[in-house]
Amino acid sequence: MPPKAQAAGKGRGPAKRKLAEEFPLGEVLTDTSKKSWKLGAPIGQGGFGLLYLANDNSSKTVGADAPYVIKVEPSDNGPLFSELKFYMRAAKPDLIQSWMTSHKMKYLGVPKYWGSGLHEKGGKRYRFMVMDRFGTDLQKKFEETGRRFPRKLVLQLGLRLLDILEYIHEHEYVHADIKASNLLLSHNNPNQVYLVDYGLAYRYAPEGVLKEYKEDPKRCHDGTIEFTSIDAHKGVSPCRRSDLEILGYCMVQWLCSKLPWEDKLQDPLYVRDVKLQCRDNVSEFMSKCFSSQDKPDELQKFMEEVKTLSYTDKPAYQKLRSILEAGLKSIGTKDDDKLEFSSVVSSNGAGPSSSAKTSKRKKVVDYKEESDDEVDGSPAKKRKSPKKKGVKESKTASPKKKAATPKNTAARPKKALVEMGTQTTPGLKRGRGRPKKKAEPVDSE
Repeated sequence: MPPKAQAAGKGRGPAKRKLAEEFPLGEVLTDTSKKSWKLGAPIGQGGFGLLYLANDNSSKTVGADAPYVIKVEPSDNGPLFSELKFYMRAAKPDLIQSWMTSHKMKYLGVPKYWGSGLHEKGGKRYRFMVMDRFGTDLQKKFEETGRRFPRKLVLQLGLRLLDILEYIHEHEYVHADIKASNLLLSHNNPNQVYLVDYGLAYRYAPEGVLKEYKEDPKRCHDGTIEFTSIDAHKGVSPCRRSDLEILGYCMVQWLCSKLPWEDKLQDPLYVRDVKLQCRDNVSEFMSKCFSSQDKPDELQKFMEEVKTLSYTDKPAYQKLRSILEAGLKSIGTKDDDKLEFSSVVSSNGAGPSSSAKTSKRKKVVDYKEESDDEVDGSPAKKRKSPKKKGVKESKTASPKKKAATPKNTAARPKKALVEMGTQTTPGLKRGRGRPKKKAEPVDSE
């Protein structure tokens, strides 16, 4: 099961973790299937590990066009171990390909797991995982377009995510941390988007047996605070409806720029209460985000449908797709498989309530702990992880401007990742989810 978070207001930071030492170019790692992988330059750095370009041909130098990345961390840290459980069970290439074939899909935005293992160097043990390489994340695109996406794009992203969520849900997992910084464009195809960072992924139905609803005060507010579900705010383990609720919040923010509770992200109880009010009256929630003439009816219908789900219900994925497809039709377009990240104006669907401060990204209170460096394909510089107490914030500031900081909220600057290929988001964690404990046995869920 996912690591636990501190209860809100405890003022205690996450446990310290060892930093990964940088390996030399050309270091060869051997995975559990005895396959060799050669490391190239490190392209991402976090609070506990490094991300390297890699190739499966150990006889050649790893260049800038390397198709893989390898994430490395000290073996006793835990976060990568937790993520590995999802990948080994649900993201093997043959599983993904079989699903795509049976569902007649062109692609599925779930990163493929290519291998993992342990590596010893200098008397120390490291855990590693091999993954596809990706391009930029959507948070950077969101900032570049003035914190607002075109309506067509938002609906297309919603359709892609429904495909992804249906797949991982059918393989017994929920993601629990959907957001723009965890959505990465393909390294080779800018019209394909992938959901990464399965550090909070939760096995909600091990061996097909659904977990029961149970509130745990010690786990309140898990996830990224502005998007996390009401279940998570109550300390309940995530379920399928949780992922869809989070997706709803993301689509609304992408279209209108700002969610109603973003003015007080440092207060998780406030955020929870506003979300409860919005769930009770979805129409009023939409009126807070959009002007009457720009209100997207399909998003209201989407959230109303999600609202009807009980904790253990299986979502009607096709019905939700139909709602978003009807939205595309209402604006005279259709899903043409092309993702266009053009700048938009207020006619895109955002009303007066969300027109201000579109060029800046408010700093966010999160509950994960790793940091990341900007990556442009060149080796990443080493940096020390800041030592702070209390709740941390994820940084999603525009690359050219400093992010506005909520009052009384400690923060530190963070750069966006340009090149990566990891499920723990850019450079081994872009957003923060929650403090994490040591890893549990593989089948402990």
